[in-house]
Amino acid sequence: MSVTVHFATNRVLSGAAEDWRSYGNGIVSPTDPTAITYGTAFVAAANLTADSTGAITNIQNVSKGRFHPDAAGDLANPGRNVLVFIHGFDNSFENAITRAAFNQQWLANSGVAGADTTVVAFSWPSLGKLLSFPVLQADYLTDQTKAGQSGAHVMTFFANLQPLLTAARGAGSRITLLAHSMGNWALQAGVESWLSHGNGPAALFDEAVLAAADELYNSFSFPPFGRLSGLDRLAKRISIYYSPADMVLHLSMAVNLGAKRLGQEGPHDRANTALFPPANYRMVDCAGFKDYDFNFASSHQYYRRSPAAGRDIAGIVAGS
Repeated sequence: MSVTVHFATNRVLSGAAEDWRSYGNGIVSPTDPTAITYGTAFVAAANLTADSTGAITNIQNVSKGRFHPDAAGDLANPGRNVLVFIHGFDNSFENAITRAAFNQQWLANSGVAGADTTVVAFSWPSLGKLLSFPVLQADYLTDQTKAGQSGAHVMTFFANLQPLLTAARGAGSRITLLAHSMGNWALQAGVESWLSHGNGPAALFDEAVLAAADELYNSFSFPPFGRLSGLDRLAKRISIYYSPADMVLHLSMAVNLGAKRLGQEGPHDRANTALFPPANYRMVDCAGFKDYDFNFASSHQYYRRSPAAGRDIAGIVAGS
């Protein structure tokens, strides 16, 4: 079985857009929306039991600056719910697309009715490298910079998605945004760019799921729309999954000179219901999930490695 992943990317192409190896780690101009590449990738089925992603087998419907009409038609009338995915640190283009396909599959296989989705991914130009210190620190900071520089591109991606998601919602689909790890750094830049360019509130997402967010823990404390403080203007509800046992974020905090991460203990002052009304914000402490093989890497991937966390997210996707 092949999984379809619609995508947008601000990576610089080194060759043919139909060749996944052409998508490098350079970043396109932030002032040229037509430089963003849109396409549809087909990914071989993942081995969910072995926790292994598939491989990109084909890329079609490539277009510059906007979705190809075939992709736009699929997203506007998907016949199921929609998942929008932004990947984290240490993801090549192939990693990002196959991970999006993997997420689509584990949700579809969760046993939760309505968790089967059409998936669309945004791939920012992570280096896709994970080496040892001191190289890891340099690569991490390079990725963080690229994620932050992707704000205008994420804004444009959202703008191109907006009419398609509106049509999909009108046809009965529920829209979920899933940002993992450093994908939240790219997301905050996109939210800032959206609002600072004069775009008003837009119910793009029924729910935004922030999983193991490698973003400042006080990101929601920058009014009126700094960092993630304006995300509630784009999502009806926000679910923040965090874990004090996330060892990767402990390392990230060290690299960031002690700056606590949003995915460690949730947002600053999270118990303040005036700042975080329960109807609009949901906090999920995942440190207690002991139903998966826990190690350094998996401690940061609990959103899909823990069956309990996975079922919880599948329920969000399904609206249950």
